[in-house]
Amino acid sequence: MQSIICECQNNVMKAIIYDNYGGPEELRLAEIAKPEPVKGQLRVKVLACAVNLSDWEYLVGSPLYARLVGGIRRPKQPVLGSDIVGIVDKIGAGVNKFALGDRIMGDLVMTRGGFAEFACVPAKEMVKVPENLTDEIAACLPQAGGIAVTGTQKLKKGSRLLINGAGGGSGTMALQLAKEAGAHVTAVDNAGKLEWLKLLGADEVIDYREVDFTETGERWDYILDMVATRGPGQIAKALDAQGTYRAGGGKVSVLLSLLIGGLRFRPFGKSIGMLMVPSGRALTEQIASMAVDGTIAPHLETVMPLAAVPEALKRTGSGAVKGKIVIRL
Repeated sequence: MQSIICECQNNVMKAIIYDNYGGPEELRLAEIAKPEPVKGQLRVKVLACAVNLSDWEYLVGSPLYARLVGGIRRPKQPVLGSDIVGIVDKIGAGVNKFALGDRIMGDLVMTRGGFAEFACVPAKEMVKVPENLTDEIAACLPQAGGIAVTGTQKLKKGSRLLINGAGGGSGTMALQLAKEAGAHVTAVDNAGKLEWLKLLGADEVIDYREVDFTETGERWDYILDMVATRGPGQIAKALDAQGTYRAGGGKVSVLLSLLIGGLRFRPFGKSIGMLMVPSGRALTEQIASMAVDGTIAPHLETVMPLAAVPEALKRTGSGAVKGKIVIRL
């Protein structure tokens, strides 16, 4: 009887789950079946998982693309969490690049599952964590770092960049990379983050609740917008000649207006569109290498336990987090 009980206990795990779209009140700590890896997958014992704005979007089911990926009426994947760091504890068929005990990391925004004791992950998306990166720092890197690297890659000395939503995980790393490139950076966020953003190197700061940056009369060479809320007409007013605007997310209606309506500004040399991040193993390896050599350093506000995922998501969704929150299993 004792062996049967032990076997049953070994087949379950703790996870934060949800059944319906809504706020943090939909989340609960539960025991669910431990996942089994299929062909091409690895199972990891989760060590740490960062909290991302994408987790909030999948939780509330908005913007629309969150439902298109996660399930139209209700979530198909009951466990959120996509920037996973873990130890390989089981290997699926067809996987030969990893071994049991490897510490790995990856951006799993399409599959999720990191707010649990174990997760099954596609091996093709994963990389080994460099030895001198902690679990918590490694967890901050894949998704947010990918946005930061992609969004700042064309900057050069003297470029004028505005980052809207500069105080989050992606924004703070983009700020760091922009200053390294020699750009002049205007950071836009709520008033509680402005002095902190100055300390991080921002040349100018704007409280978005008090000032609309498109109405200031200023012009920027590049605008990196973490959550788009404005149409192309407003954005064009804030772009210099030959300026570039890229949106990292936002409501589908706004993004479509930027993609379609932005075309009319092309003859004037202004490029308005979405930020296309080539997520995957290559980009994750690049970001991890940059973290090792100090080119990029995430700002980790705090580490919280699994049971605190609802609180962490509430703070992330409200824009209250300075940098990143990481859940430590």
